[in-house]
Amino acid sequence: MAANGESAGDVGSAQATEDALSREACANTANSNIILIGMPGAGKSTVGVVLAKILGLDFLDCDLLIQKTCGATLPQLIDSLGPEGFLRVENDVLSSVSCEHTVIATGGSAVYSEEAMAHLRAMGRVVYLRVDYDEMARRLGDIHARGVVMRRGAGMSLRDMFEERLPLYEAWADETIDMDGKTITAAALDVATALADGGERKQS
Repeated sequence: MAANGESAGDVGSAQATEDALSREACANTANSNIILIGMPGAGKSTVGVVLAKILGLDFLDCDLLIQKTCGATLPQLIDSLGPEGFLRVENDVLSSVSCEHTVIATGGSAVYSEEAMAHLRAMGRVVYLRVDYDEMARRLGDIHARGVVMRRGAGMSLRDMFEERLPLYEAWADETIDMDGKTITAAALDVATALADGGERKQS
C-alpha cells in the first residue's frame, strides 16, 4: 500500500518518471559518468548517492577515495602537507580515476586542479551544485573537521574562499543546479532532468 496518502497510481507514475529520466540521462552522458562539483556543504555526496539510486549508477566519493589511498583523513592530510601539498595529492588521485556508469562526487577543492578536472570532464558531464554564500556558511560548521582546504592558509576567510572558487565552478560546469531551498531528492531529480534534456556541452 502506498504511504503518505499516495495512490498506487501515483507511486507507479513517479517510478515511471524516474525510469524515463534514467534512460535519457544515461543516453546523454559520455561514458554514463556524472561528475558533481560545488562548494563545501553544497550536498555533492548526499545528492550523489540519491542520484546514483535514481539512475541505477555506481557512486564514487572522491574525498573518501583520497583518504583510502593515503591512509589518513582529510584534516590530517591538510595539516601534514599544507594546502598546496594536499591539492597535489588530490590532483594525482583524481587524475587516476577510471570508471564508467558512475556518479562521481568531488571535493570542493577539486576545481583548483586543472589536470584532474580535465580528466574527469573527459569521462562524463560536469554538474555544478550551486549554493549561495549564506547557505554554504550555514551548512559548513567546523571547516577544519570537514577537511575544507583554505588555499591561502589560515588568513583566508570563508568569503575569500567562496569568491575564489565561484568562477572555477562556473567555468567547468556543463550543467548548473541551484541547491538553495531544495531537498536532496528534489535536487537529484533536477540533475537527472537536466541531463535527460541534453543540450550542447559548454566549451572550456
